[in-house]
Amino acid sequence: MTQDAHDTGRKLTGWHVLAIFVTAFGIIIGVNVFMAVKAVGTFPGLETPNSYVASQVFDEKRAAQEGLGWTVDPSIVDESLLLMITDASGQPVRVKDIGGVLGRATHVADDQEPFFTRSMTGAYVANIGDLDYGKWELRLEAVAEDGTPFSQLIELHVPKG
Repeated sequence: MTQDAHDTGRKLTGWHVLAIFVTAFGIIIGVNVFMAVKAVGTFPGLETPNSYVASQVFDEKRAAQEGLGWTVDPSIVDESLLLMITDASGQPVRVKDIGGVLGRATHVADDQEPFFTRSMTGAYVANIGDLDYGKWELRLEAVAEDGTPFSQLIELHVPKG
């Protein structure tokens, strides 16, 4: 009788199958726990404390903001963030107050609150330091001279190198 070429003389027992299943499911559960801990640990928090109340005035605030006709053109030059805010006719806008939070979309560890000053060209400039490459977001908050609030989420991309 000839021995099969694939027969190594070892048998697959119930203990081997159990070890394979325990190892496979252990890896799956371990990765899921790791990802869940990372997701909860980097969650920046709530956007608004009460979404129902916020929804009641959303359309009113949006209409007032759209009535301003503002356009925001952001740029990063060296370690400065420049915001050129123009009205519907393309003229630079003067605001009563301007601020916001600059950070990553995924965590709050790199968040900063830039301090803006108005330049001679009408742009608002803030020193933001040397940002790491990748996607950044500016949650801009401004107030028009007539008291109308303006808010906008602005995505910024910092190139590598």
